[in-house]
Amino acid sequence: MKIGLRVFLGYFVIVALAGLLLAQVFVAQVKPGVRQAMEDTLVDTANVLAELATDDLLAGRIADGDFAHRVRAMAQRDYGARIWGFGKRSSQYRIYVTDAHGIVVFDSEGRDVGRDYSRWNDVYRTLRGQYGARSTRSDPADPDSTVMHVAAPIRDPQGRIAGVLTVAKPNRTIAPFIERSQRVVQRWGAVLLGVSLLIGLVAAWWLSHQLGLLRRYAHAVTAGERTALPHTAGEFGELGRALETMRTRLEGKQYVEHYVHTLTHEMKSPLAAIRGSAELLEGPLEEVDRLRFAASIRAQSDRLAQMIDKMLALAAVEHRQRLDHPEPVQLAQLVEEATSQCATRLERAGLSLDLDVSPDLPHVHGDPFLLRQALVNLIENAIDFAPHGSRIGVRLFRDGDRQCVEVLDSGPGIPDYAVGRVFERFYSLPRPGNGSRSSGLGLCFVAEVATLHGGGAALCNRDEGGALARLSLPE
Repeated sequence: MKIGLRVFLGYFVIVALAGLLLAQVFVAQVKPGVRQAMEDTLVDTANVLAELATDDLLAGRIADGDFAHRVRAMAQRDYGARIWGFGKRSSQYRIYVTDAHGIVVFDSEGRDVGRDYSRWNDVYRTLRGQYGARSTRSDPADPDSTVMHVAAPIRDPQGRIAGVLTVAKPNRTIAPFIERSQRVVQRWGAVLLGVSLLIGLVAAWWLSHQLGLLRRYAHAVTAGERTALPHTAGEFGELGRALETMRTRLEGKQYVEHYVHTLTHEMKSPLAAIRGSAELLEGPLEEVDRLRFAASIRAQSDRLAQMIDKMLALAAVEHRQRLDHPEPVQLAQLVEEATSQCATRLERAGLSLDLDVSPDLPHVHGDPFLLRQALVNLIENAIDFAPHGSRIGVRLFRDGDRQCVEVLDSGPGIPDYAVGRVFERFYSLPRPGNGSRSSGLGLCFVAEVATLHGGGAALCNRDEGGALARLSLPE
């Protein structure tokens, strides 16, 4: 399981538990809290009404006195009230009064007069000087039919309890307020849950994305690809920079070790030729042999110098991960400069040059020095293999969203066994005529420059004979 999914699932569990806790808090606290508030109001109401009913109860006219008359009149009132969006037109109170023995002597609904309520908790406790209240279902089969009863004592002038007044109110009268509060809490809870999950999803995606960038970068480095450090933020950025520093140092060490080993191996052959020629020159020789061995020493020395120069140039390109300061380059101008630079070698080899450049080509972005040197390497490679007196073609044209430079010769072409190896470092084919070999770094340099510019290099045989080298660059 990916780390982003793990983080998201963990976050989801936390948010779900928080939502469940919120629901439990509502059930455990909000509903009882509303009922407690209603009970507090009923306590005040019961005690006020108990004071108002005292005179009629003590005088024996509680059933038809002023108190009873006012209570029955209250039932006829049209309240016309709106409480937080809910209408209230009439009273939901039931008021009943019992005597000192718990017998109902007044009932605002007129249904239980004469019944014994002495065992009901509200009356039983109040008659004993305690706080009396109860919540009883009006319909035993309906759990929502509970009615809250709160009682207050009626006392005579000596302070003795002469009766009990109870105010009863159905709990369902506050149900709309509770339900609305519940809907509001659920709605905003759902919104909060959705926003939290969205934030968690974004955070998990961001975390997975940052790790994915670093993982792909590490895989590319492991595969030896030329890749740039991805843009990451925060601690991931610090981790990326640490990986980049480690990669640079390790690659630098391995690069130097590899090149020292390769260079020393490639230098053995020309050094052996120089040593052999020098030993022969130490003895008596004919003038012709002396000149031949001296020329061999000079040729092998030139080969060593060329090898070192090209190796330094190749190392400078291979070690770069990107172009630091690319600039607009007119490729047609670079082609003309490269052909001019090779003019002396062309003349010495007895070759002619055909230049075909498409007009009005847009700029490409890159390093003009590296591109020019790559073009020179392609032309020099064609010079080495072209027959004396033949023609070398150089053409520049547009191919889709790329510009291509092709160098054509009419030489022997590429042997089948070498087609897949011509761009390998230090791989070189014998030149026609003398069978000499180059450093084997020129075409490798071209390939590295092409890759650094986001392009490509290719070398293949022509149907009409000879070879065709191509350098393609994106516009």
